[in-house]
Amino acid sequence: MSTIEPPSVTASYALAVLSATEDGAGGPSSGSWALPTDRLQYGEMRAMWDAVLDARDAGPHTGLLVGDRIRPEGLHILGHLVLTCASLADAARAAERYHPLVSQAGTVTLHRRDGVGRICYRPTVGPAAMYPQQVEAVVSSMVRAARWLAGDDWAPLAVSFVHPRAGSAEPYARVLGCPVTFDAPENAITVADEDLDRRRPLYDPTLNALHRAYADRLLHQLSAASTAAGRVRQWLEHAALEDAGPEGPAKELNLSVRTLRRALQAEGTSWRALLDSARHGRARRLLETTDLPLDRIAPLVGLSGATALVRAFTRWEGMPPGAFRSRHSGHSQDSGERPASPAPDAADSG
Repeated sequence: MSTIEPPSVTASYALAVLSATEDGAGGPSSGSWALPTDRLQYGEMRAMWDAVLDARDAGPHTGLLVGDRIRPEGLHILGHLVLTCASLADAARAAERYHPLVSQAGTVTLHRRDGVGRICYRPTVGPAAMYPQQVEAVVSSMVRAARWLAGDDWAPLAVSFVHPRAGSAEPYARVLGCPVTFDAPENAITVADEDLDRRRPLYDPTLNALHRAYADRLLHQLSAASTAAGRVRQWLEHAALEDAGPEGPAKELNLSVRTLRRALQAEGTSWRALLDSARHGRARRLLETTDLPLDRIAPLVGLSGATALVRAFTRWEGMPPGAFRSRHSGHSQDSGERPASPAPDAADSG
């Protein structure tokens, strides 16, 4: 699968980082995004951290303290899902699956062996692209999230970081509550199996399932938007199909048409197939929601006339558009099936 989009971060986490600093660090305000699920590219998040770390009161432990101040809404659906998990192990598995909803700049994995579990965080961007303070913010936010379930006095067995220590050791021991090592092979939180598997006394599986269903939907949308085909589908949703060509989405993605075609081929599809699917979807919607005759619908879906629309729609649905409209919208077949001045030699313009 070819990735088109650079890594992105959800707006809710970006705002949580800003609100966890003393003065907002001069970063974007909440008005920069319409919804907490809006995304900003990782480069914007890095620039935000530049501002956070350049602030007058910033220090070597800024990331550690920012992560410890993260609240559930800062992780959006993942935060609320964690709050409804049955155990720390369930929460760790949720983080493993849904962390991309918070940030695509790193991955979370759970490994269990010899009576302990290690919740590991690995950046997916190069070392020069992520400050150690950003890594510390992620790891300390995971410890904080575990305390939402296990209680404020809970502590892991150990925490390790790949980078060297900056500043004194005392804040790490105070915030994380356990031995902390640096220059380690991995960024990891070590937790005893008994802590991981201890079930919460109050657990609502129905509420947890609702959160998971929403998270799965967002994850599907994010995955689709990260592929060439997904981005082309999004572009076609709003495009004028009568003159749509691959040049449009290629320009938006900063790709050549040739590169875009190769990316689509690697994903098992093509521009022609995606355009055909977009025409099908738009034709269905127009037949279901309007009384427009076929000769008016045809150009709106990029076809040369009513005859071409009847032929294409019959291929898509196994029935002519008039029968579809009658079945799905309660209209009489006569209201849309009779074309005005149909072109007998009209052809699909794709």
